[in-house]
Amino acid sequence: MRKAIIDYKKVTPEILQLLQERYPGGYRDRDIIIFDDHRNNTIEAVEVKTNDTIYLVKVSSKLHYTMTNIATESDDLEEIVPDVIEDFSEE
Repeated sequence: MRKAIIDYKKVTPEILQLLQERYPGGYRDRDIIIFDDHRNNTIEAVEVKTNDTIYLVKVSSKLHYTMTNIATESDDLEEIVPDVIEDFSEE
């Protein structure tokens, strides 16, 4: 299974929809996964899964804002987020 760490700025509309479905009322502290990346930077993220990929979306106030407003701006979603993803593989 592929794993990817994604910054808010790089969340695709599909992943944002998955986030909205998994955390319909927004994510809470208990939903946040905290870990150190390969550069020893502490990362806080929430997890969503597809059939072939586990996405860890970095937590930020902008992510919370976007998730909160997704229902009202669903027609404009492609303008909100670009579709670039960083791959992350554990070694």
